[in-house]
Amino acid sequence: MSALILNHVSVVRGSRRVLDGIDVTFERGRLAAVIGPNGAGKSTLLSVAAGLLTPNAGSISLDAVPLAAIDRRILARRRAYLPQRAGVEWPISVERVVALGLAPSLPAFGGLPPTLQTRVADTLAQFDLTDLATRPATELSGGELARVMMARATVGTPEVLIVDEPTAGLDPRHVIEVGRRLRALADGGCAVIVALHDLDLARRIADDVVAMKGGRVLAAGPTQTVVTSEILSALYDAPIEVVADGEGGGIRYRGW
Repeated sequence: MSALILNHVSVVRGSRRVLDGIDVTFERGRLAAVIGPNGAGKSTLLSVAAGLLTPNAGSISLDAVPLAAIDRRILARRRAYLPQRAGVEWPISVERVVALGLAPSLPAFGGLPPTLQTRVADTLAQFDLTDLATRPATELSGGELARVMMARATVGTPEVLIVDEPTAGLDPRHVIEVGRRLRALADGGCAVIVALHDLDLARRIADDVVAMKGGRVLAAGPTQTVVTSEILSALYDAPIEVVADGEGGGIRYRGW
């Protein structure tokens, strides 16, 4: 069953169409990577999909219910959104930051129930954050903070997870771990939507790819049909070659 559907969505800012007639479906149990050059409209698409930005035209529905008709608290439990460069302004602990991801599910009074405390501890471990649990979040490196914010976004086990550039600033080990975690969430039934500049990562973890250029969808579908030399070269206006897996396999620029 389809989770999230954008139907002919457009967003206009001034005289510029940031999104122009977007039609795309994000399904449960699948990971969709949104790719494209800077300024393509990826972040705007994710904001609209999350219900944080109202489009000038078109509609967004979650399981056939208009997104705008879903109670905000219920939507917060069902959908998690992590923007680019998410930060923490107050020196609260890493553990507390991650626990904030459970806020929509908390009882009106009292602290975290034992089951949710266990979930926080498990999520800290999944993102290699256990040793940082008591450290103030304001004292973390950029890569450490990125992992904390990913943990916060996923601790509530959302039905739909929307993430904008989650691997920016991460070292290779943690890029792999974040990729695996996103893949595991999709395999568990979550609809995962992630904007990525890392084309090799998108190719390896995504079931589907939405390629955006100039506020429009240039191509969308299963990864193997979108991540091709022809489409990527047209998408980025650069000679990009997709080489089959094996020795030397991956994404590379022709002539390098």
